[in-house]
Amino acid sequence: MRSIVGLWRWRRNPLCRSSDRHEALASLCAALLILFGAPLVGLTGGVLAHEEMLGAAREQRSERHPARATVQQLVVPRPGLDADPDDADGDVARHRVVAYWTGRDGAVHTGVADAGRPLRPGERFRIWTDERGRITGPPLSEATASSQALLAGLVSAAVAAALVETVRRLTVRQLLCRRYAEWDAEWDRIGPDWGRTGSSN
Repeated sequence: MRSIVGLWRWRRNPLCRSSDRHEALASLCAALLILFGAPLVGLTGGVLAHEEMLGAAREQRSERHPARATVQQLVVPRPGLDADPDDADGDVARHRVVAYWTGRDGAVHTGVADAGRPLRPGERFRIWTDERGRITGPPLSEATASSQALLAGLVSAAVAAALVETVRRLTVRQLLCRRYAEWDAEWDRIGPDWGRTGSSN
């Protein structure tokens, strides 16, 4: 923004070099792209991600089905020597049980499942199964799809803004290198005569 203000102040200043104008123009374009382009990229990315997530959620809801499983026996975890008794993974292990359930094909299946809470043999709890009756995770909810789409939109906007800023910095660096090269050439031209009496400079 400092370069843009400087360009406005130097618009009729004969000391304003072309590299100054180019640098200010690059800053102006970068600011406009960050203010208007990055949000547009984020919005587009979020909408596309939301549609993709909703499609995946619909597909999962059609392939995954709830079932009622009955606890057959508890799975007693065997903690290692370095196990932390307050670890959350230990709580998950204590909730794992051997259960049986009836799949959509009518067959009875048996396996290890995470009950999510302490249960006793004979108690029933809810699980999700696929078409073959195997345990799977719950389908993606619309709230989760929306939150993930929002995160994707924010990341897209941030990446777009970072890309614009990177291009601006590279452009300014090139302008600075060119400016220094012009200074060196000018100094080589007038440096040997600097301060001499009767010099044309």
